[in-house]
Amino acid sequence: MMFRTACLIAAWCVGAAALAGEPTNLPRSAPEAQGVSSSALLSFVEAADATQTMHSLVVLRHGQVVAEGWWSPYAAESPHSLYSLTKSFTSTAIGFAVAEGKLSIDDPVLSFFPELAPKEPSENLKQMRVRDLLSMNAGQTGEVDFWHTDEVTKAFLSHPVPFKPGTHFMYNTPASYMLSAILQKVNGVTTEEYLTPRLFEPLGFGEIHWEKSKEGVSQGGFGLSVRTEDIAKLGQLYLQKGNWNGSQVLPAAWVQAASLRQTSNGSNPNSDWEQGYGYQFWRCRHDGFRGDGAFGQFCVVLPKQDAVIAITSGVGDMQGVLNLVWDELLPAFEKDALPEDAAAHDALQKKLAGLTLIPLKNSVEGAEEKIAGKTFEFPENDQKLESAALETDDAGTTLILKLRGEEQRVAIGNGEWKKGRMTYGVVGEQPVAASGGWTAADTFTAKLCFYETPFIATLKLTGQEGDRLMLESKFNVGFGPTALGPIEGMAKK
Repeated sequence: MMFRTACLIAAWCVGAAALAGEPTNLPRSAPEAQGVSSSALLSFVEAADATQTMHSLVVLRHGQVVAEGWWSPYAAESPHSLYSLTKSFTSTAIGFAVAEGKLSIDDPVLSFFPELAPKEPSENLKQMRVRDLLSMNAGQTGEVDFWHTDEVTKAFLSHPVPFKPGTHFMYNTPASYMLSAILQKVNGVTTEEYLTPRLFEPLGFGEIHWEKSKEGVSQGGFGLSVRTEDIAKLGQLYLQKGNWNGSQVLPAAWVQAASLRQTSNGSNPNSDWEQGYGYQFWRCRHDGFRGDGAFGQFCVVLPKQDAVIAITSGVGDMQGVLNLVWDELLPAFEKDALPEDAAAHDALQKKLAGLTLIPLKNSVEGAEEKIAGKTFEFPENDQKLESAALETDDAGTTLILKLRGEEQRVAIGNGEWKKGRMTYGVVGEQPVAASGGWTAADTFTAKLCFYETPFIATLKLTGQEGDRLMLESKFNVGFGPTALGPIEGMAKK
């Protein structure tokens, strides 16, 4: 958990590379032509919409997109943080490297970094292989807290290995980092650069970002951002056993090995996290497999149904998202094509086109004289927030925050999302969409949606007697506490 929290804080501070190029789109089809009921899809979308936690959705059947939608301000062209879904891309890169003879999954991990080995490596460390990293069986019992060192690989190799590798499952994000470090060692380029001509370009990915460590290594276990459609493309590639447009892009043998149950991780029949683990892919109920990431980023592959479901979210209950897929979407896949249903199809398309996270708006007359036009200064605080102000004019309301010595200005839409850029909390500078309004006689509430991430912050600015302001804020999700504050400020004289 400590490692994941550090990742959240540091993710926006490390440089990220972007891939430019014209993306290519998957083919589209009416759902009924692919054996999927528009009415059933509509029921699924309506159930997802009611949660107000889903950010995007792409459903593929027989290689055709039969439903797609983005909850505004999230959009089709925007990449979205994948978190641990990144691991499945790293696994794919290992598959390419194995096929090219760059490495074997039975190679000892130490063989790649002899210069970084401990002076007296343990027998278990000596026995750790690439396959043990892939299947989360490295033999460690805790994630090494190595984010704060510049020697990440060395820190991992110095971490205790109390279990014989291959015998003890433990979900281990640093193990995924090691896979990326190994790839860079054998290929001479980052994992991102290695995958570009082998995966991203052949499949026509759009804009991507992949964060790097202080060692210059693509983060193997998190840090990748791609479009939702490109998540679906990865799933479709695996569904097609590595074949893409008639070419064998990824060896079928790798697809089979990576998606099969390589290790046991529990026995609860109702948990999608206890169905077994492959090579950086989870097994699912209903004989499926998936890549997934924190807060509900999913690439679900269902071979029996010949279907792929890509989802991005900002949710704490990830099992709830999968339950919704099993309960509402899985029964929609029929064996044969269905008769046309124009009315249901039109209703589905209308719903998908109008999806939005509900923006905030004025609900009462505000106490502008208490807050608007004044700058409130805060005493020293953990948030590093120095001051806050609301400006109102004919163009609307602007929230101004001074954070870590830098002024952040963001336009606030009243009943609509207005886009800008800003930093807030643990989120570094990002595109943001903001809405807000007076939600009580003395309170202005702003919602800040960082729409290339799962994070949405809600800020409440409440006027107090004596020219004081109380600021409370809370994120929708987080690896640690989501509430920040409250902190009290005084009007600047």
